Amino acid sequence: QVQLVESGGGLAQPGGSLRLSCAASGFTFSSYAMSWARQAPGKGLEWVSGIYSDGSATYYADSVKGRFTISRDNAKNTLYLQMNSLKPEDTALYYCAKPRRSFAIATSIHEYDYWGQGTQVTVSS
Repeated sequence: QVQLVESGGGLAQPGGSLRLSCAASGFTFSSYAMSWARQAPGKGLEWVSGIYSDGSATYYADSVKGRFTISRDNAKNTLYLQMNSLKPEDTALYYCAKPRRSFAIATSIHEYDYWGQGTQVTVSS
């Protein structure tokens, strides 16, 4: 069965960095675009970033553009999110997500059929 397991979250100071990982199994990871999303306390789920199956194109929400970098290693079935210049408003539970359609990178959460359990990122001094 499909499994997505995120790791790498934690506490960071404003301006700091964290690198999230998502280990994928149970499907042909290299054939699917993948995305990261987040949910801040008291708010809805927000799409953050997406990457093509071969890593040739990446997309970002305006709120993280220039600070976050998405990447993947298809040999390791792993998705990454490098987060730099962190801000308190980046505090959220971060999820990786597999789309229903292999090519889809979408801001709508309804385009995704599998999610990990999430990893908590807290940005605070």
